[in-house]
Amino acid sequence: MATPEFILELRKHIGHAPLPLPSVTAVVFDSDGRLLLNQRSDDRRWSLLAGVLEPGEQPAAGAAREVFEETAVDIVVERIVAVEALPLHTIGNGDQVYWFETVFACIAVGGDARVNDDESLQVAWFEPGAVPVLNERQTRYLAMARDDSAPPFFVA
Repeated sequence: MATPEFILELRKHIGHAPLPLPSVTAVVFDSDGRLLLNQRSDDRRWSLLAGVLEPGEQPAAGAAREVFEETAVDIVVERIVAVEALPLHTIGNGDQVYWFETVFACIAVGGDARVNDDESLQVAWFEPGAVPVLNERQTRYLAMARDDSAPPFFVA
């Protein structure tokens, strides 16, 4: 996985110490209601599309950038699904991260889904009844994104 340059620079100063980072997750549907997922190269699990925001980047723009970088699919962000601070996570290299995640429901508007970087082993569209197992948090995000009447999730 390519680590953004700004994070590499910060890590030179703080080592593996906890670092709060803004991230985005995109729940991407096509006009037929299929879900776009990638099979991650780091853990081989199927996943919603996600990534780190660049400094100063707006979250919706970051979601669109991440989806295109990973899948070559253009999206329009439709609404916020969730905003959540996640528990401390240790990455495989020992870096510790507190992800601050903004989750969006999105619609695909162009492009042909394909592996577009080194973060994915596969990229595919899934019918609603054929979605591979996702982790608990992403399963919750998917359910909320499918329900247009669901209010955005946040912890007070």
